Amino acid sequence: MPLHVVLNLYPSAARPYGSTDVFAAEQREADRQPRVTQRRQHRVRKDSMSEGDSSGESIHGKPSVIAGFFTRLGQIYQSWLDKSTPFSAVRWAVTLILTAIYMIRVYILQGWYIVTYALGIYHLNLFIAFLSPKVDPSLLDDPDEGPSLPTKQNEEFRPFIRRLPEFKFWHSATKGIVIAMICTFFEAFNVPVFWPILVMYFIMLFCITMKRQIKHMIKYRYLPFTHGKRTYREET
Repeated sequence: MPLHVVLNLYPSAARPYGSTDVFAAEQREADRQPRVTQRRQHRVRKDSMSEGDSSGESIHGKPSVIAGFFTRLGQIYQSWLDKSTPFSAVRWAVTLILTAIYMIRVYILQGWYIVTYALGIYHLNLFIAFLSPKVDPSLLDDPDEGPSLPTKQNEEFRPFIRRLPEFKFWHSATKGIVIAMICTFFEAFNVPVFWPILVMYFIMLFCITMKRQIKHMIKYRYLPFTHGKRTYREET
């Protein structure tokens, strides 16, 4: 059989031995490499998403032990506050005892005067809010906009509503004393200051503030205390 016929029937015979197999193998490897890389990337993304979902379920699905502890502690604290609401005399007696302990501690340590001054200013602001009505009559241009205090004897009785209720006043004052007591255990809050100046400034600020509050009470004719008010008993 002639040579050209054999080459036409078997074209692979004209190429060197093994060159076709090597070329095909290299081509298959080149085609397979991108697919392997894509599979690996997809697997990594899937694993990271599954880990994120599992961690999210552990964080958001079930409350942690620390969050449960603080939630339970807050419930117990609120329960004790609710139980102490009717006993106003006992509550204020405890606050006065804490105040005395704090003052004795400051006197013994001879320091933390700036903390004591800040505590006094805070208590003064609470006391002014306790004496003030919830709706300031001086801010009401139209009497129909909100409740107002009676200014005549024959007017309808309107109860005095405080801007800061008694319980919140006690709670905030007690918390301030406890925080000030904690501050006395840290030297960073012991700022050196000449304490007589703070005392004189506090007395002056107290007098000015109370004078303005008393003028406001006289002008709008209201009394923030129930002691000494006229009471009516039903005749039987």
